[in-house]
Amino acid sequence: MSRPTAVIAEDEPPLRRELRDALATLWPDLEILAEAADGKQALHALETHRPGVIFLDIQMPGMSGLDVARVASGRCHVVFVTAYEQYAVAAFEQGVVDYVLKPFDTARLAAAVARVKARMSTAPANLEALLRTLAERSGASQRYLRWITFAQGRTVRLVTVDDICYFQADNKYTIVVTAQAQSLINKTIRELLDELDPDVFVQIHRGTVVNLNAVAAVHRDLRGRFEVQLRHRQETLPVSASFAHVFKRM
Repeated sequence: MSRPTAVIAEDEPPLRRELRDALATLWPDLEILAEAADGKQALHALETHRPGVIFLDIQMPGMSGLDVARVASGRCHVVFVTAYEQYAVAAFEQGVVDYVLKPFDTARLAAAVARVKARMSTAPANLEALLRTLAERSGASQRYLRWITFAQGRTVRLVTVDDICYFQADNKYTIVVTAQAQSLINKTIRELLDELDPDVFVQIHRGTVVNLNAVAAVHRDLRGRFEVQLRHRQETLPVSASFAHVFKRM
């Protein structure tokens, strides 16, 4: 039987070391595959090692633990590590494996380990509902989507929403278009509109949402209809009559 595996993602070195040492005592069979000091490292460790569980700090530089958890959802078990109990209570109530508050308490960590062990043979939880709750409770800075992840074979790519020129509907999926590339994600335009900053991303057609920062100009065609010219893409995007008011008031 293979050993259980884990990744530790905690940005404070002393706490990361303390957690690793405590896990070595409480769960000797657990193999720590990697340690991460920020969100990007955590995402890389998640993709490279595919651990059974990740001990994940909610607030980390570069990319938050919530962003990493969005990728981990349904793929590995998650134990949130946090200094803020309001996050922990929300996590626990919605059925996440467990949480650990900082500074670490050995008895509390032992209880978390016991719960993780009991769930390692079951499918990891889907965290979407939880992540929406945590994003709402974490304040305005966490309110809107900041990263998009999409699969390319066995690799998950990460792009910031600032780098996205526009989104284009494709049946139940959406095409994400950047200056150099495009990829398909398993979300609808309607779902994205609920998560994107409305001051930056505006709908210009039933199936098109554009990043205003990527717009070079807005023209009228020979019939008087608006079309959007992008800064870093050659194609132009038609604006339907239903959404022309977006540019009329600018």
